[in-house]
Amino acid sequence: MSHTEAGAAGGGRKGTLRTIRRILPYLWPKGQVWVKRRVVASLVALVLAQVASLTTPFFYKAAVDSLVGKSHDQVWLFTIGAIGLTIAYGIGRLFNVGFGELRDAIFVRVGQRALRQLALETFTHIHRLSMRYHITRKTGGLSRVIERGVKGVDFLLRFTLFSVGPLVLQLIIVLTIFASLFSVWYALVVLISITAYVLFTFRVTEWRVQIRREMNTQDTDANQKAIDSLLNFETVKYFGAEAREAMRYDGAMERYEAAAVKTGQSLSFLNFGQALLITLGLVAVMVMAALGVQQGKLSVGDFVMVNAYMMQITQPLGFLGTVYREIRQSLIDMSDMFDLLDQPAEIIDSPDAKPLKVAGGDVLLDNVFFGYEAARPILKGVTIHVPAGHTVAIVGPSGSGKSTIGRLLFRFYEVTGGALKIDGQDVRDVTQDSLHAQIGVVPQDTVLFNDTVIYNIAYGRPTASPAEIEAAARAAKIHDFIMSLPEGYQTKVGERGLKLSGGEKQRVGIARTLLKNPPILLLDEATSALDTQTERDIQESLKAMGQGRTVITIAHRLSTIADADRIVVLEQGVIVEEGRHDDLLARGGRYAAMWNRQSSEVEEEGEEAAA
Repeated sequence: MSHTEAGAAGGGRKGTLRTIRRILPYLWPKGQVWVKRRVVASLVALVLAQVASLTTPFFYKAAVDSLVGKSHDQVWLFTIGAIGLTIAYGIGRLFNVGFGELRDAIFVRVGQRALRQLALETFTHIHRLSMRYHITRKTGGLSRVIERGVKGVDFLLRFTLFSVGPLVLQLIIVLTIFASLFSVWYALVVLISITAYVLFTFRVTEWRVQIRREMNTQDTDANQKAIDSLLNFETVKYFGAEAREAMRYDGAMERYEAAAVKTGQSLSFLNFGQALLITLGLVAVMVMAALGVQQGKLSVGDFVMVNAYMMQITQPLGFLGTVYREIRQSLIDMSDMFDLLDQPAEIIDSPDAKPLKVAGGDVLLDNVFFGYEAARPILKGVTIHVPAGHTVAIVGPSGSGKSTIGRLLFRFYEVTGGALKIDGQDVRDVTQDSLHAQIGVVPQDTVLFNDTVIYNIAYGRPTASPAEIEAAARAAKIHDFIMSLPEGYQTKVGERGLKLSGGEKQRVGIARTLLKNPPILLLDEATSALDTQTERDIQESLKAMGQGRTVITIAHRLSTIADADRIVVLEQGVIVEEGRHDDLLARGGRYAAMWNRQSSEVEEEGEEAAA
C-alpha cells in the first residue's frame, strides 16, 4: 500500500480511532507521574480560563446598564460603579489570557516529550526494517512521512486538547445561559447556526482533503526528484542533464501547483460559506435581542451581553474551520507515519536468540538456497566452507550471486533453504547486534557521512581514543594524506564523502573497519571501482588487514585474489569450480577463461597507454 493510499485509509473512522489510540499513551504514560500531573494541571488551567472568559460579559452588561441608567443627581455614584465594573471586566479578560498561557507553559513539556519519543521510535523502526524494504522505498519520501507525521502529532496535541475541547465546553455553557436568562429560542437559533456551520465545514473539508492528499503526493514526488538529482550531482554533470533534471523537477512542481491552486480556491469557498452561516446566526440573535430591548423586556446591557457571548462563540468557530482542516490532515499524516511504524521488520531476532560467540571465525554456507523473489532463485544449493583464519575468494559473472552471499552473511536477508553458520552457530539463532559486531565490511563504494574524517573513522568504534584512530589510519595508509589537509582529521568530507577521491574514501573505509577490529572480514569488490595503481596500493592495506582474520573476498578483478587460500567460481547460483589459483588455471575451465580474458584486456590497456 502506498502512503497516499494509507492516508486515505487513515482518514476513515477506523484509521482515526487507531491514530488517537496510538497517541493517548504519550499523554498518559504508565509510570510517568510527572507527565500525568502536568496534563491535569493544564486541564485545570484550561477550565479556569473558560470560567474567566464566560464571566466577563456579565461585568460588561452591568457596566453598560450602570452608565445608561445614570441620573444627574447620582452621576458620581454611577460613574464609580461603571469604572469598577469595567476594571473587573478587564481583570476577567486578563485572567482568561493568563490561565491560557499558563496552560500552554505547563503542557509544552508533555507535548515536546511526545514528539521526541515518536520521532525516535519512527527513526529506530526504520533502521530495523530490512534492506528489501529500503531498496523499494524512496528516502526523500520516507523523510517527508516522518516530518509531516511528527508535525501532525504536535498540532493534534495542542489544538484538539486546547481548542476543540474548550470550544465545545464554551458552547454548552453559552447555550445554557441563553436558555435560562433570555429564551430557549435564543439557544435554538445559536444551536441551528452552529450545527449548519459545522456540517458545512465538515462536508467541504472532506472534499478539500482529497485535493490536499494529491498536493501531498506531488510535494513528496518533487522533493524526491530534487534529492535524487542532488545525490547524483556528478552523473547529472557528466551527461549535461541539468536542463533535463530541471524539467523533471518542474513537471512535478507543475502538478503540485495545480493541486495547490485547487486547495486555495476551495479554501476561499469554505471561508465565505462559514462567514455567511455565522453572520446569519449572529444577525438573527442580535435582532431578537434588539426587539427585546424595544419591548422593554431586556436592558441595553442585556443586548451588549448577547453580542459579547456571540462574539466569544463566533471567533473560535471561525478558527475551528482551520483547526478541523488541520486536524483532519494531521490524522492523515499521522496515519502514514503509524503505517510506517506498523510495517513489520522482515528480519527479527528469535525469542531465544543468544549473542554470537566467535572463537576462530569459521564460516559455513551449508547447501544455501535463496532468491529475492520466489520465482527467481539466485543461490541454488551453495556450499562454501571458510576455515578460521583463511581467505576464500568468490568470483563469477554479474548476477551469479556473489554479493548476495555477503548480504546473507550479514543477515540483511534470510536464507530460504539450508543454513549459514559461524563457528557452528546458525546466524538465525543469534542476535543481529552481536552478528554485526563480529563482521567487518569494506564495500565497493565506501559511503561516508557528511562529517569530519575523524568522525567517519571513529564510526567503526566510537569509544576509540584519538591514538587508536590514528593507528588505524596509519595501517590503512591514509594518515599522511589526512595530515596534509588544512584541517587534518577535522576536515569535512562532504555529503557521501564527495570531497575525497575514490581511493581516499576506500582507505577511510578500511581504517574504519580496522578500528572495528572484527574477526570476520567481508571484502565486497572493495577495489573494483578504482584505477589499477590505486587498487594495487589499497590491496596492500587489505592484505595487511586480513592477517589473522577469516576473509571472504567477493572479487571482479581476478588479479586481486590470486593468492587466496581457495577460490570459488559461481555461475547462475551454483558452484562450477573451486580450488587454488594455480590449480584452476591448470584445469583450463571457467576460471582460466575468465583469467585469460582479463589478462588480455590489461595488456591492451597497457599498449594503449604506451602508445
